[in-house]
Amino acid sequence: MDKTKSFGISKKMVWEAYRRVRANKGAAGVDEISIEKFEEKLKDNLYKLWNRMSSGSYMPPPVRAVAIPKENGGERILGIPTVADRIAQMVVTMNLEPAVEPHFHPDSYGYRPGKSALDAVATARVRCWRRNWVIDLDIKGFFDNLDHVLVMRAVSKHTDCKWMLLYIERWLKAPMKNVDGTVTNRDRGTPQGGVCSPLLANIFMHHAFDEWLRQKYPHIQFERYADDALVHCKTEQEAKFICAEIKNRLAECKLELHPVKTKIVYCKDDDRRKEYPIQSFDFLGYTFRPRRARNKYGKYFVSFLPAISNKAKNKIRATIKKWRIHLITWRTLENIADKVNPVLRGWFQYYGRFYKSEMYPAVRNVEQYLILWVRKKYKRLKAHGRRARYYLGRIYKRSPELFVHWEHGLGSPIG
Repeated sequence: MDKTKSFGISKKMVWEAYRRVRANKGAAGVDEISIEKFEEKLKDNLYKLWNRMSSGSYMPPPVRAVAIPKENGGERILGIPTVADRIAQMVVTMNLEPAVEPHFHPDSYGYRPGKSALDAVATARVRCWRRNWVIDLDIKGFFDNLDHVLVMRAVSKHTDCKWMLLYIERWLKAPMKNVDGTVTNRDRGTPQGGVCSPLLANIFMHHAFDEWLRQKYPHIQFERYADDALVHCKTEQEAKFICAEIKNRLAECKLELHPVKTKIVYCKDDDRRKEYPIQSFDFLGYTFRPRRARNKYGKYFVSFLPAISNKAKNKIRATIKKWRIHLITWRTLENIADKVNPVLRGWFQYYGRFYKSEMYPAVRNVEQYLILWVRKKYKRLKAHGRRARYYLGRIYKRSPELFVHWEHGLGSPIG
């Protein structure tokens, strides 16, 4: 570490931050410099970044706004920092995360080492069996509306490091360059797409929600993944009361519960006979609702269970369609398998954890496009769908490990 510098940021820190950013990949920011282009002068670029950060003169450039369409017709705006700025944010994240991680609540699952979305789904599944009611919370525009003063107050509870506090405040205030080229100054929010944004969101929600709920209502259980949270209650009256209390608490923290998307849900099953209009909710790509299940004695009953949501199914179908498998007839089946298997494997690992059969119809679309590929590639099979299916079925029987969905028995049968 250079003793002439204002802040104790080592070159080793910056190098390690670069390695992590490089592994995460990501798009270019407002300077249009990709990771590959950044690496053309890697030594100079990292030295310049270290020099500015350690002297206190580093000023973050604007983040690049990228509009991501929502299924409801709206848009979600991501803020993409430059490669250099992502490295700078990673330096702070690497130093701040170990300080705050031991203080986080065990039921906070988002963006934390050793925890995952599937862990949250699994915990919610068990608690829905034990408590009849769930509050499905939706915070309106969470990342866009975080109050900067309150964020800094929350962060300062965990560190008094001057350079971390300085740069976090600068990142919060960094302007956004919009799609049309205009630049907007920001007085609230932390951009989705920023390296340190998930950690800042967790710190904020730890104080605004997790700790508040633990201290005021210690008997209430919840699962939270960033701003997506479920709260479990024993009675409808308790659920209404706790929901109103959470609404007031978040208002104190300058956040608002979405009036339509936030709802109270009855976890109906064979043992719960009450009639209630809302009996399902979505959480982390899964829909929880009453479903048919079978016990260890082979008897069927109705349980409240998670399975892949319709929204996730539609995304799977859209992705498969986008691959345009049936049109790449110059490729071999092995080439196609190399392309699609990593994604298929990810779907099965995530959505196949609970009630796996619910995802099968969406994934089977791969097989339909493979049959179309056979019909387009081989002229003799062009007009014969059954023969094309039979052709593919023989390959499936010979090499069931070729495609991930074949390993799960979703190939074309012979005959």
